[in-house]
Amino acid sequence: MRVDLFDFELPPELIALRPAEPRDSARMLCVDHGVESAMRDLTIRDLPQLLQPGDVVIVNDTRVIPARLAGVRVRGEHVAKIEATLHKREGEERWRAFLRPAKRVNIGERIRFGDASENTSCLLGHLDAQVIAKGDDGEALLQFELSGTALDEAIASIGHMPLPPYIAGKRAEDLRDASDYQTLFARETGAVAAPTAGLHFTPELVAAIEARGVSLHTVTLHVGAGTFLPVKADDTREHRMHSEYGRINADVAAAINRAHETGARVLAVGTTSMRVLETACGDDGIMRPWAGDTSIFITPGYRFKCVDLLLTNFHLPRSTLFMLVSAFSGLDAMKKAYGHAIEQRYRFYSYGDACLLARARSGAPES
Repeated sequence: MRVDLFDFELPPELIALRPAEPRDSARMLCVDHGVESAMRDLTIRDLPQLLQPGDVVIVNDTRVIPARLAGVRVRGEHVAKIEATLHKREGEERWRAFLRPAKRVNIGERIRFGDASENTSCLLGHLDAQVIAKGDDGEALLQFELSGTALDEAIASIGHMPLPPYIAGKRAEDLRDASDYQTLFARETGAVAAPTAGLHFTPELVAAIEARGVSLHTVTLHVGAGTFLPVKADDTREHRMHSEYGRINADVAAAINRAHETGARVLAVGTTSMRVLETACGDDGIMRPWAGDTSIFITPGYRFKCVDLLLTNFHLPRSTLFMLVSAFSGLDAMKKAYGHAIEQRYRFYSYGDACLLARARSGAPES
């Protein structure tokens, strides 16, 4: 499909720079099967009343690491400041990262991150890495001098929270972001972007959901920084997704299968939960335990196998995530829903409001 079909204009003042307080007070646009007249302006606190006993809610338990590292590359007398955003671990001492500016670093060169002066005389709190490969879009494979837990601790010590560029470009990171950019369910360390639909959940909301006879379960997808990369291709078939590690255990798979067997629904909280569920589910509609990498790219025409409802934030124009929600509820329906959200001054993107989407009755491709 043409990428420009997924474009729309968003007033910049609607980009949220802070989450709602409390988190479950955020607004929620309910879109039922893409019918414009069925749009309802609600709040996240209304979610439990929209669920039915036996439904299953799936959230992502990944935890964001401080994946943005500032450093220097020294080449003789020439010093260049380099910023790296880690996006996928490839081993005990290796991470894939996006470098900026990538052109200033060659394969084989070293970057010193952390508290290092430009002449590298200060060694306190530093972390060295060698560039062992370079790819497209400023991507590089870094091999650090530390590994395992020691590397994790060093990154936690010197790294910064990787706020999305549309927030970082408007204000500096601060101490609030260390907690604001983590979900209630964050346990499995490894993401470099938050599963933002989960940011709306509070203990009170979880209790209200469970009181409805709805079960809540966790899956893991370590969200990579590739989620913020623009789609540069003119056609969706030419876009390459970066892979991310995910996992679903046997208990969660069994709960999903029971729900479908009894006619109950599966609600994915966020596109990250959606992607790992659709990756793991077989073509027969049976969910099985799974672990591995996924680079699934969901666009209109995709036949959904598992998810019936999707709670998600409002996404960027021309993004892979807007393509995903358009596949789920229909491109025309999503353009109408986003138009309504803009008119009603909903807050957009990672710290913004949410929409609750029902799966379109027809899975026919749109053009």
